[in-house]
Amino acid sequence: MLGGRGSTVEAPIMDVHQSPFLAGTKIQYAWDSTSLGWLKECPRKYQYHMIEGWVGRGESVHLEYGILYHEALELFDRLRAAGTPHDDALIQVIRQTLIDTWREGRPWRASLDLPSDDKASLKSRENLVRTIVWYIDKFRDDPAQTLILPSGKPMVELHFQFEIDFSYNMSTHYALCGYLDRIVEFQGEPFVMDRKTATTTLGSYYFEQFEPDNQMSLYTVASQIAFKTPVRGVIVDAAQIAVGFSRFVRSFVFKTPDQIDEWMKDLKIWLRLAERFAEANYWPQNDKSCHKYGGCPFRGICSKSPSVRDKFLESSFVKREWNPLIPR
Repeated sequence: MLGGRGSTVEAPIMDVHQSPFLAGTKIQYAWDSTSLGWLKECPRKYQYHMIEGWVGRGESVHLEYGILYHEALELFDRLRAAGTPHDDALIQVIRQTLIDTWREGRPWRASLDLPSDDKASLKSRENLVRTIVWYIDKFRDDPAQTLILPSGKPMVELHFQFEIDFSYNMSTHYALCGYLDRIVEFQGEPFVMDRKTATTTLGSYYFEQFEPDNQMSLYTVASQIAFKTPVRGVIVDAAQIAVGFSRFVRSFVFKTPDQIDEWMKDLKIWLRLAERFAEANYWPQNDKSCHKYGGCPFRGICSKSPSVRDKFLESSFVKREWNPLIPR
């Protein structure tokens, strides 16, 4: 129990084919930071992404780039925790990344294969490898050291899933789930470390988006409950991907017990709202969010008459299920 929230029970990892929705309903009981973020931004955005599974046709490049970047750094962290020398670990990571980026089914093989929009064209195979090498080089003597579980395994790419003391119809408890990139010790204090990639300048404006932030709060809660590590907050390691260079900036998001308690109280209100929307089978627009967060991908859809939106969705988007219960 943290900050008077009541009992919290860790839940086992469920079958990968299990739905995050209660059978026969649109009541989501297993939530991650992504689906909860969609709901908080706009219920209609949540409906299109989470309920109906629509995603933009060009989103796969950005998603896959982030996945490959995280996989490479995860491998490096594991190798270093196992005692592999720095340079040997780096060579293994780059070799594996080159293999992974040439694997059938990846959204690109080289920069010439990328979509023509400016942001996507930055995320080439060459830029990915360069960014990995330069990040590892910049933090060669990183004071943030990976913590080790009692089992001897490093606290890297940690899956979490636990129930909270809040339920639907007094029967099914809600669960929070997701992944933590890494839990580290920095200057004698434990922190979650979260790695980001961006194409924007890494100034104060970029980092202000994480305080307050739904994801940072959930990661803090997860580390404290699922892994019983009293972290002080989250270290954000951001990589700016640009033409000819990659730049890295580290920032800190601190969370007090009172802030976490407040986030949990707010969470319960949001879950009740989601229940009401699902029971009414109607998710209202939050039209004050349409131009925020870089611009909602469904802004063009919501600007159309309701009677023709389905046709525009089918022509501009593709279906891809987002299931927080599926392990990465």
